[in-house]
Amino acid sequence: MKLLRCLIAALTVGMAWPNMAVAAPLEDLERQLKEIQAQIERLKQDKQEQDRRVRELEAAQKEKAIKEAEAQREQAKRREEQERKTGILAEELETLKSKFTLPETVEYKSLYGLGPAASKVYQMPRGLSIGGYGEASAIFFVGDNDGPSKRSNVGDLVRFVTYIGYKFSDRIILNSEIEYEHAKVGPTVSAGAGDVEIEFATLDFLLTEQANIRTGLVLMPMGFLNEIHEPPFYFGNLRPEVEQRIIPTTWRELGVGLHGTILPGLTYRTFVTNSLNANGFSKTNIRGARQSGNRALFEDLAWTARLDYTPIPGLQVGGSVFWGNTGQDQLFAGKKIDANLTLFEFHGQYQYRGLQLRALFAQGHIGDAEVLSAALGAIGPISSRIVGGYAEASYDILPLLFAGTDMSLSPFVRFERLDTQADVPSGFTPDRSRDIRVINAGLSYKPIPNVVIKLDYRNLEPKSGTIADEFNIGFGFIF
Repeated sequence: MKLLRCLIAALTVGMAWPNMAVAAPLEDLERQLKEIQAQIERLKQDKQEQDRRVRELEAAQKEKAIKEAEAQREQAKRREEQERKTGILAEELETLKSKFTLPETVEYKSLYGLGPAASKVYQMPRGLSIGGYGEASAIFFVGDNDGPSKRSNVGDLVRFVTYIGYKFSDRIILNSEIEYEHAKVGPTVSAGAGDVEIEFATLDFLLTEQANIRTGLVLMPMGFLNEIHEPPFYFGNLRPEVEQRIIPTTWRELGVGLHGTILPGLTYRTFVTNSLNANGFSKTNIRGARQSGNRALFEDLAWTARLDYTPIPGLQVGGSVFWGNTGQDQLFAGKKIDANLTLFEFHGQYQYRGLQLRALFAQGHIGDAEVLSAALGAIGPISSRIVGGYAEASYDILPLLFAGTDMSLSPFVRFERLDTQADVPSGFTPDRSRDIRVINAGLSYKPIPNVVIKLDYRNLEPKSGTIADEFNIGFGFIF
């Protein structure tokens, strides 16, 4: 029995030993599986952490990209707004420039009967225009200057002029000329007072090529210089005597009229204005009869008309007439008179390359000259006829020496003859010193078209008595 129990125990131990031997590897395997599962969990956690970080990084990058995009959009908006504002400012600046600023360059050419510098406003798109001219000279008396009437050499800032214009629209234009004479208004120890005057002030209403209206203080359209008297456009330091004593340049009166082009090359200007005042007539000239817009008497009106024709380039011929009574409802020698003045002139000019030829003839007839001579006394007698004319030739020689140059050097000569005592009423003695011959010769040099330097000699020979010869030097300019 005991042996049996020992045998059973031995068999039990023998059967359990393999199971115990197998259990040990299973436990190891189980442990390894748990370790692998732990590693897998750690890997999952690492992966989740990496994914979280990637998502955070992507979110941060996305947020940054959004912010950058928003910044770029904001910057683009600011740039667009800045460009818009800059555009508005540029437009405003252009508007201001067109209204209030002068053009940097302008073509100097005569328009509507006015001088080149006076014509600037007509070329403006809109707004304010400022131009002008000036001249200064020195006069040296070199012959026939003896005795008690001896004259002293003088230098003078003859005039400085500003043109102020305003172009309200393409059809309505204001233009004016303000002149300052002899440097100052008050007198000096050497000379009398200078002057400040409005030479013209007009409104133009441009309607058609054939008919335009001009009103205001208008320049009378007579001769070469009354309308175009800027220094670079006439020869000599002093204006021709005929266009001072017979045609009283610069002559302006209050009125209204028309101007335009009738046919190609054929232009006209015509005005109705106040007439002259016969109280200003003298044996020397009719300049004193101008009223010049200064509380002018309007009892008598006058009519002025001018025609110019250019049949070929460079050639101009024309004429003008002034007609009007000058008594202005005043008493002369105890009675009212008409004192009609009829003044007319014919002119011609030819320009070809450097050559310029110019001629003018003017004559005036004064009614009631006998009554005027008796009434005006010492400043008379008043001639019933005043007459004068001149011929002039010049040639620009610099293009012959320097082809294509903008400079010019023009020798010139002008011959004049005038008489403001040509037909004195019977019973009065004419003043033969007013029957004058003038020879004027000299040079005009233009370093640029706007500036001229002048040198000339004038010989004046009256029929009676003597007048000193002159050596003149000066300069002039436009702007």
